[in-house]
Amino acid sequence: MERHLVSRITVIGGTGYAGSAIVAEAAARGHQVTALSRSLPGAPIPNVTYVQGDATDEATLSAPVEGADVVVGALAPRGPLADTFRDVYSTIARLADAAGVPLFVVGGYSSLRPAPGAERFVTDLSHIPAELHDEIRAGAALIIEDLPATPATLDWVFVSPALRFGARMPGERLGRYRLGDDVAVQPEDGGAISAADYALGFVDLIEKGDHHRAQVNLGH
Repeated sequence: MERHLVSRITVIGGTGYAGSAIVAEAAARGHQVTALSRSLPGAPIPNVTYVQGDATDEATLSAPVEGADVVVGALAPRGPLADTFRDVYSTIARLADAAGVPLFVVGGYSSLRPAPGAERFVTDLSHIPAELHDEIRAGAALIIEDLPATPATLDWVFVSPALRFGARMPGERLGRYRLGDDVAVQPEDGGAISAADYALGFVDLIEKGDHHRAQVNLGH
């Protein structure tokens, strides 16, 4: 089913690096976008409804989820959510399932594989600074354990970016991307993708609606 008609899209974590790009892309296409975040943005995007609130509070999540056609989770497993990240996503998944709406999750690179059937990158973090291990494992646990364990009635898509993706390495908007499954599209060096192009692919996935309970990845 294509969702090209105007959708009500709620982005939880809608002012972060990935979230704000997804909010901007979806709003530019005419969708009705609600962005929930701990703090309001300094430069709000026109025609977006901003809701200030704490994602760890179920009451705060309920209305934006129930009023949506699609829910996007764009939370990071660090900072205030370092210890509660998986619990928050468990609540979001339960609310989305109860509301009958699909959940699209901003994932990380480390949960991908270098080849079909190979171990995920997260199984060997020896080359990654130790202080990042907990957040990498928490993010990967969503797709390895938590989302597959949700009721079959919940439709979810876990969208991993290329390795070089983030505020420290913003990249340019090229207006294109490559789409892969759980195997990295550029496993040799991890690849890169800008926030704008990740958002382009992400909103395409929402509109096309042809992935279900699956992991995909976007890279240049």
